[in-house]
Amino acid sequence: MSEDRDPNLDTLLDLDGQVLVVDPEGGHWVKFIVTRVPASPEKPHGLDYSLTLHGPSGERLVGFDNAHPVGRGRRGDPMDHRHRLQTVKPYAYEDAATLLADFWQAVDAVLKERGVT
Repeated sequence: MSEDRDPNLDTLLDLDGQVLVVDPEGGHWVKFIVTRVPASPEKPHGLDYSLTLHGPSGERLVGFDNAHPVGRGRRGDPMDHRHRLQTVKPYAYEDAATLLADFWQAVDAVLKERGVT
């Protein structure tokens, strides 16, 4: 294993395609889409990812992804960003473990705001 390989990358990649119900009574659920892609200026970490929390009617409440530029982002800029309700902000991708921790922290915050324990 090379020294610069993210040790938690396999954990993140193993979540690809998983849908987990996080609130059985209220119907909130999370979905993970994570695949390897060639590294590029837009996706320098070599991942195409979307981690989302959805409400009971399917609306996205939280999302971390790199599917499109953010705001006035230009071609060649990293496309990592996060959605929280209607707000989109750039996200500074560090590694797989930090992405997962940040995602679950945002999920917990929104569920708490909605009174889900």
